[in-house]
Parts: sequence; structure tokens; C-alpha cells
Amino acid sequence: MALEMRDRCERCGTAALAADGDARICSYECSFCVPCADAMSDVCPNCGGELVPRPRRTAG
Repeated sequence: MALEMRDRCERCGTAALAADGDARICSYECSFCVPCADAMSDVCPNCGGELVPRPRRTAG
């Protein structure tokens, strides 16, 4: 089962979450841009889980 590579930040809605770019996710795959994750002290507002760097996926 692969990660769902969401392309929008769940907090600010920015569409800057490219599959090969920087993003932060929790264990439920909630996805946030780095500035929003930093502003939330790397804590997911949905589940309270830790936000960590999302693995990058390259085209291939």
C-alpha cells in the first residue's frame, strides 16, 4: 500500500506539495506544507500525532 501523495496543505490550502517536494505528514497521512507544520510545532491538528518529513516520490 503506497502513501497517498496529497498535493495541498490541509491548513492553508497551498497547492505546493509536489510528490518530489517538501511536505510533512502524520501517521494518518494528513499533509501540510513546511511553514504550516513549523507553525503548529510539528503536531497534527487532526489527530495530535507527530508531523515528519514525507518521503519523496520520483517519477519513474
